[in-house]
Amino acid sequence: MTNSITKSNSQAAKFTAKIGDIVEGAVLKIGRNEIYLDINGLTTGIVRGPELVDESGEFTNLKKGDKISATIIDLENERGLIELSFRSASHKKAWDILKELMDKKEPVPVKVVEINRGGLLVRWNKIQGFLPVSQLKAEHYPRVEGGDKNKILDKLKQFINQTLTVKIITVDKDNEKLIVSEKETITEGAPGMQHKPGDVVEGKITGIVDFGAFITFDNTHEGLVHISEIAWQRLDHPSEVLKIGDKIKAEIIGITEDGKISLSIRKLIPDPWSKIKEKYSVNQEVAGKVIKVNPFGLFVELDPEIRGLAHISELSDKPVKNVADIAKIGDTLKFKIVSVEPADHRLGLSLKGVKQK
Repeated sequence: MTNSITKSNSQAAKFTAKIGDIVEGAVLKIGRNEIYLDINGLTTGIVRGPELVDESGEFTNLKKGDKISATIIDLENERGLIELSFRSASHKKAWDILKELMDKKEPVPVKVVEINRGGLLVRWNKIQGFLPVSQLKAEHYPRVEGGDKNKILDKLKQFINQTLTVKIITVDKDNEKLIVSEKETITEGAPGMQHKPGDVVEGKITGIVDFGAFITFDNTHEGLVHISEIAWQRLDHPSEVLKIGDKIKAEIIGITEDGKISLSIRKLIPDPWSKIKEKYSVNQEVAGKVIKVNPFGLFVELDPEIRGLAHISELSDKPVKNVADIAKIGDTLKFKIVSVEPADHRLGLSLKGVKQK
């Protein structure tokens, strides 16, 4: 060891940093698996083995004399040197860079390393992030009719080892949480778009997903109908009322600066709840078909447009432990209407005191 890579007692006395501090040093010597740094002329530090890992890319291609930051992990090792880490310092630096990229809304390339049913696990340098399925571009979204999770997973496999350009939407350094979006990189707008919010367009259903349906219109434009804008009744999945290939009319309810088009089907359909009191009233007995059994009650279809809820407390005069003991999907029963709330699209039903044939 040369004298330049040792420290004297007088130098060490002036060095007051502690473990965990980030210090700056100049590269003195680069070995096969270790790098020596001069720490402000006061002492010498060494970075070796796994502590050479560089997540930020800042320490690539170092040469003698370069100034660089490192984290102290031991004030004196077995050789009397300050033990330093690039891995710890670069980890912090990498998250700082990610935060800056997010603030500037700059696109970054990420590599897809794994997939799950929720989306893609991606890597930027050595930091892992997550790209939710809902944040894929429309052309990359796995359009599986019926939303079969296993089929979606199969379609996502094509992205493994691919590089995608994304924007960062969440950086949480403390919890090491990185979330990115491919959709956010769309900046070209909608080329040739002649429509505006309020216009009615006619197109074809080209994709059905859990949160809505895609409609292609004018042969080139595509918009999304969110599940809440498909029908007036509550839907568990768009496939309950739509299928791929259906021709449909929809109203444009929004066009963003980057060309994302939001559509509504239900705005073109008269709200059946606006005249519900002409059809149903409190204390009226009605026949309804059970379409869903939940722990808190039964969802009941009174007609193709109106559905109501028979809460568990209204199913029997005796305590009900299991709603499934009262009825099953497909059963048609007689109910009494106990509440009608048109503004909230709610209708309450009861089985209590109603004689079944």
